[in-house]
Amino acid sequence: MDVVDGEMKIEKEYDQGFRVEHEGDDHQGRLLDSSKIKKKKQKMATRCDQQYTTPSPPDLPIKFRKRIRALGGSDIALVIQKCLFKTDVSSGHNRLSIPFNQIRQTFLTPQATEFLNSGDNKKKCSEMEVMLIEPSLRRGTISLRKWEMKKASGSATSMYVLVGQWNLVAWRNALREDETVQLWSFRINSNLCLALVKRKAKSNGYFVEF
Repeated sequence: MDVVDGEMKIEKEYDQGFRVEHEGDDHQGRLLDSSKIKKKKQKMATRCDQQYTTPSPPDLPIKFRKRIRALGGSDIALVIQKCLFKTDVSSGHNRLSIPFNQIRQTFLTPQATEFLNSGDNKKKCSEMEVMLIEPSLRRGTISLRKWEMKKASGSATSMYVLVGQWNLVAWRNALREDETVQLWSFRINSNLCLALVKRKAKSNGYFVEF
């Protein structure tokens, strides 16, 4: 997909030691010092691995548990804890990525997994409409899809994505690059629902709620 290909292109260009900058209709290539590239990669790796340095993931805040309980929800489980990348909050991408290798536990039924696998990663991509409780506790709906991210080597990395109304969710809750969020799943009458929680890292490695 164009969005995913764009991300991979940027990564490949940094690996080759240069970055392409766009100014209007002009396209210029500027050489970057290898030490700066290394530092940038180390910084990205550090901020995105912080979520795994805590003794255990922080629990779902009480106010979210009360909200879910009031809706008749149960089977609460942490799906993913991640830092937000630029593409997660970019209006041009309009999606939150949920990489398979960061999912902490299964949150889909076999039937739902089979349904999402039935898409072709293009215009016929299968999607599920699910309830989403936002960080503000506002309740709405969001679309869940499965994407295949193609690599230059020809292999592919699978991920789920939240799309559709994601731009509005990000805007309403002031989501920013580098922030840490948690996505929780729960069920109401066996129907999948999600809750998004914003977290803030503290110096001791623990997280506090925004």
